[in-house]
Amino acid sequence: MLFDAYEPGDFFDELFLNKRQPRPESALLIERINTLSLEDLKQRQQVAQNTLFKLGVTFNVYSDSEGTERIFPFDIVPRVVSAAEWAWLERGLKQRIEALNCFLHDVYNEQKIIKDGVIPRHVVESAPGFLQPCLGLQPPQGIWCHITGTDLVRDRDGSWYVLEDNLRCPSGVSYVLENRRVMKSTFPQLFSVLDIQPVDDYPSQLLETLLNLAPAAQSEPKVVLLTPGTYNSAYFEHSFLAQQMGTQLVEPPDLVVADGYLKMRTTKGLQQVDVIYRRIDDDFIDPLAFRPDSLLGIPGLMEVYRQGRVAIANALGTGVADDKLVYAYVPDMVRYYLDEEQLIPNVPTYLCEDPKQQQHVLTNLDKLVVKATNASGGYGMLVGPQSTPEQQAEFAQLIQQNPRGYIAQPTLCLSRVPTLIEDKFEGCHVDLRPYILYGKEVHVNPGGLTRVALKRGSLVVNSSQGGGSKDTWVVKAEPGE
Repeated sequence: MLFDAYEPGDFFDELFLNKRQPRPESALLIERINTLSLEDLKQRQQVAQNTLFKLGVTFNVYSDSEGTERIFPFDIVPRVVSAAEWAWLERGLKQRIEALNCFLHDVYNEQKIIKDGVIPRHVVESAPGFLQPCLGLQPPQGIWCHITGTDLVRDRDGSWYVLEDNLRCPSGVSYVLENRRVMKSTFPQLFSVLDIQPVDDYPSQLLETLLNLAPAAQSEPKVVLLTPGTYNSAYFEHSFLAQQMGTQLVEPPDLVVADGYLKMRTTKGLQQVDVIYRRIDDDFIDPLAFRPDSLLGIPGLMEVYRQGRVAIANALGTGVADDKLVYAYVPDMVRYYLDEEQLIPNVPTYLCEDPKQQQHVLTNLDKLVVKATNASGGYGMLVGPQSTPEQQAEFAQLIQQNPRGYIAQPTLCLSRVPTLIEDKFEGCHVDLRPYILYGKEVHVNPGGLTRVALKRGSLVVNSSQGGGSKDTWVVKAEPGE
């Protein structure tokens, strides 16, 4: 049997309790795979990867000198989460989004959390994502974070942690939807007997979230998805979501402010736009309000937005909540705004701007993960146990030069999932990015994007750093339960 030689090891394994003993929720999956030959499984793996390539499921890598388009590697063995565990994660994610939304509305308006001394003023105002032009903004219905991707990890003992928040322009949900489509054709019998929660209603849920923002006077509001263009790393996702929602995909030159409204250029003249799902960072979206050198912006958009004549998702200014120093204060936000304790904890975090904590970090660089507070994609990071003395010395200097710009965390023993590497299964480290929509209610799409570190021993799951993805199944423990 294919899994007979698989060793779960000392890490938390998402499919196995121990060698040859699957978790109840993954038992049928393991049983089914064990009936296959290695050649059959490898063939299915290749067919799945080829299908994704034909569907255009790719991404661009900015650091690549040729700017090449790459296939996003996919592994055929899914991650499985029990329905009971998912219900707890869902509650925790909803709680976090509600607190972060309260925080965003507060810091751009009354700033009570700062005035009450819960979060130091400089922590917020020194964050590059805190945008002065957004002060006083009143987004429709007070919602700022309409689409969020929250990164979760599981440690050696099975405990879940929030690794980071992505509220500005979270990407990756297209891979969730396409991975599921491929898996349904790869293991159709399993989908007929397992109660796997569906993910394919996400585009309709997203469209409903966006329509919820439109001015009440509009009986047929016009929604567009704004992309920087074909060279953006997530362009496949932009075009995919626009097509799935049945909305127009537009680039900045397609839009113009005229007569106090945002309008789209069409063959029949200018047409008013009511809602933008923007996939452009705040700084570039309006050269009059933010970066004057931006070639991606729509001049005057900010003023139209401020007057409530167009809605933008996510709201401008949400990037302050993505800052990794602000992240450290989310437990305080939950207590302050909701009068609750945080359900899904943060990873313990050392603030390098604090002299005592900085000294601890500098003394233990070989044991900690150091992150730049405003970086993403696996960049600006030191994984201590896998670093060289030269790299540690470089980061020590960076921390001392810019203490506010870095945090440090313990090196977690990330959970693993069996992954087909060449001719055998190996345990590869994973994280999980569920997607949360905030419309009339908060909706968490069941499962999310499981990213997997395909390099042996690596803890970095980002696609730009060689990572891949898996389908994520939220299932009942046993059929008929």
